[in-house]
Amino acid sequence: MGTSENLRRNAMTPAAVRILETAGRLFYERGIHAVGVDLIAAEAGVTKKTLYERFGSKEQLVVDYLGDRDERWRVFLAERLEMSEADPTARVLAVFDASREWSARSGPKGCSMVNAHAEISDPAHPAYATITRQKEWTLALFTDLAADIAPDGAKDLGRSLMLLHEGALVAHGLNIFPDAISHARTQAQALMAAAAASRGR
Repeated sequence: MGTSENLRRNAMTPAAVRILETAGRLFYERGIHAVGVDLIAAEAGVTKKTLYERFGSKEQLVVDYLGDRDERWRVFLAERLEMSEADPTARVLAVFDASREWSARSGPKGCSMVNAHAEISDPAHPAYATITRQKEWTLALFTDLAADIAPDGAKDLGRSLMLLHEGALVAHGLNIFPDAISHARTQAQALMAAAAASRGR
């Protein structure tokens, strides 16, 4: 995974990285509640003692799994944005393109944060803040990008772009219809064109 691994994983032992990767795969494929530490340890080739020594608890392992996914996604997206055109509309569309590529690589289950929130709705759970912070960051990103398209309407445009993006991720995970993210991209492009046209009047 290149640069994206040089974050949280850098400070981990090889055994801890194996545990994190195994837990991430199992949590994403089967669900957080459905996967126990016995299975994670067995598939990672470590003892439960090693797992607890490295992460302390299953709850902390969930936090690290979601944090790792978020860090890798942000690096992945930053690389795609750096390669995109400077035009603000093109940069918004690059977010949708990056999500489509990321989803194709990650698997058919949709957004790991949305999936985790379906299982973790208690604000007291240590992973809850990781989930909500990621979505707050996404909203801030779209709002910042929208400011260059419609400065006076950046807040509303940013929210609308986020709704299209997040709805597409959910539809992708549910496999409601083919290529939901590309459909959302087309709608986002039309929305931005209308916002830009309104600004020019």
